[in-house]
Formats: sequence, C-alpha cells, structure tokens
Amino acid sequence: MKWVRFSQPGYQNGQPAYGILDGQTIRPTNHSWQDILAAKQPPAAANGAIPLAAVTLLAPIDRPGKIVCVGLNYLDHCRETNTPVPERPLLFAKFTTTIAHPGSDITWSAGLTNEVDFEAELAVIIGRTCRQVKETDALTYVAGYTAANDVSARDIQLGDGQWVRGKSLDTFCPLGPVFVTADEIPDPQVLAIRSLLNDQVMQNSHTGEMIFSVANLIAFCSQAFTLEPGDIILTGTPHGVGLGRNPRVYMQDGDIIVVEIEGIGRLENRCKIIGD
Repeated sequence: MKWVRFSQPGYQNGQPAYGILDGQTIRPTNHSWQDILAAKQPPAAANGAIPLAAVTLLAPIDRPGKIVCVGLNYLDHCRETNTPVPERPLLFAKFTTTIAHPGSDITWSAGLTNEVDFEAELAVIIGRTCRQVKETDALTYVAGYTAANDVSARDIQLGDGQWVRGKSLDTFCPLGPVFVTADEIPDPQVLAIRSLLNDQVMQNSHTGEMIFSVANLIAFCSQAFTLEPGDIILTGTPHGVGLGRNPRVYMQDGDIIVVEIEGIGRLENRCKIIGD
C-alpha cells in the first residue's frame, strides 16, 4: 500500500491529510499518522477520490522524533571517496527541521555554504517501539519506506570535523513522494537507487551494495537507543555524489535534483539560494 500526505484547498480546509494512492487518484482518510502506525490492519479509505494532480504532496512525516543517518554505508561510495570500509555503522543525526516536501525548494545562503551536495537514500520508517532487537527480527519493526535526499553542505561538514551542522540546514532532508508499507518491500536490499541532477544521472546503484543491511542497522541502533514509531533511518548513499567527482559537482541555484528508488518513486526538488 502506498500512503501519501497531502493538502488540497477543497479538502479539510487545506489541512494536511493522509490518503491511499491508487494510480493517479488519492482515496482520502481521516486518519492521523499515529492511527496508521497503530492499526493492526490498514485503515479503510474514506469514500470518494481526489485526483493526484489536484493536490500538493507533503513529506510523509512532518516531525519525527528523530532522524538517524548512516555514513559510508555503500561499498561503491567508499571506493569513490577512497575511504576504508567501516567496521560498524557510522551514525549521525539530522535535525527534524531539515524535512522538506516533494516539489519544494532546497534552500541555503551563499554566505553560509557554496558546496551543497546531493545524496540519494532509502529511508526506513519505524512502526513500533524498538529496543535491543535481534537482526533476525528487525524488519518486523519497519512500518515502511520512502525516498530521501541527505543534502549536505560539504564545506561545513568537513570544516567542522563533525557532521551535524553541515547536514542539518533547513530543507536539507526532502522526503517522499510516498510512504510504501513494508509488505510491499519485503526485502529492502533489492532496490535500484539513483539520483539525477538536471536530468543527468549522477548516482546509479542498488541497495544490495549496502555494507550494513537495513535489518543490521535497526538492530545496531536499538542496542544503543530506543527507536520509536515514526522515527526515520536514512541508510546511506551510493557512489556518484558531487564530493566524489573530479572535478567536484555541487548543486547551484535553479538546479533540479531527483532521487528515484525502485518501488517508491521519484522525489524531485529545486535548489534555491535565498541570501548572501
């Protein structure tokens, strides 16, 4: 099942709502995100349908409890950056204010950064409280998946010596366009993933290149801290990022960056410099 979060002037006074995507239409519901996660069976859609073209799609989750990110989790990305393969997952965080909607602008100030990079990533949405779980059980805690762009200000990230500020500028975590329930993706390690910058393919890989699988990441995280319903794990990016190219390629004002993941869809955003 594919869930979308959307707004539409003629529906619920334009307030965000959830619905089930059915082709080019949305079957709206009156459910909250908490309702969807808590339901033992998928909540039934309300009567009627809204054309997909008539709505504004929103990030599937607006303010999760936390966004856990994984660095250097693709073998091909380690190769392109000439970085040793990590012995255990390298975790960092993005602030929840980084979340941006499908189709919205990725924004930054030129006075703050001039090296804004793209990172196509599979995002995992946790469905129930998860603490000290085994890898063999870990996928049972997943509610579903969406696409993410772990946008990174490389000059800040590398200049600071730790990654949080360079990863956490407002709008630096576009999510969407849909939330695909876990039953539709029983094996998250078999998905094609790529990014396109102004229609040019930049990243083109496969989640089978992950060093640490989704199940391994969930189990690893849960040994240290509790994962709660709605938490998001960004699982790392494959080769082809701007930092790894010669010459390096960073996003510019007006650029269109797209993340595509098999079974999930196309997440598209425009870049916009908003200040000096």
